[in-house]
Amino acid sequence: MRIGILSDTHGHLDPAIRDLFKGVDHILHAGDFGFASILLELEDIAPVTAVLGNTDDPGTGYKELEVVSLGGRTFVLHHIVDPAHLSERMQLACLHHSPDVIVYGHTHQAHHEVRDGRLYLNPGYAGRRKQDERRSVAILRIEDEVEIDFIDLE
Repeated sequence: MRIGILSDTHGHLDPAIRDLFKGVDHILHAGDFGFASILLELEDIAPVTAVLGNTDDPGTGYKELEVVSLGGRTFVLHHIVDPAHLSERMQLACLHHSPDVIVYGHTHQAHHEVRDGRLYLNPGYAGRRKQDERRSVAILRIEDEVEIDFIDLE
C-alpha cells in the first residue's frame, strides 16, 4: 500500500503533487489546507483523510483529529503534535486508539522518528514557495515494514 502524505498547503496545491501521488491508495492531509477545494482536488487522485489546522476554517466540517486504518496500521492525524511532549488530547488518543503512526504538520519541517514503538511523521511544508522554506511531501509504503520517502517540491 502507498499513502501520499502532505500538510500545510495553505491554499495552494502544487501541480507536481498530482504526478507524485499518482497511484497512491490513500492521501493524508495533516492540516492547514487553506481551502476545502484543495481536498476535493486531492480526492481526484485517491481517497483523502484530512484534519483542520490552526489556520483552517472550522466551518468546513473537518475535525481536528482523525483516526484511520490503512494497510493494517492505525493512523492518528492531528495538526500540532510535539512527539517529545504529547498534549493531553494526544495522550488520550494514543491510549484509546493505539496508533502505529501519528501524522502531523504545523512546523513546516519534514521529520520522522520512532518513540515508544510509534512512528511520528511530519511530511513538511507543501504550500507556495517561500525564500528559505524547504517544500516537501512524503510517500509512506506499507509492506512487511513501513518505509518513508520524503520528496522535495523544488
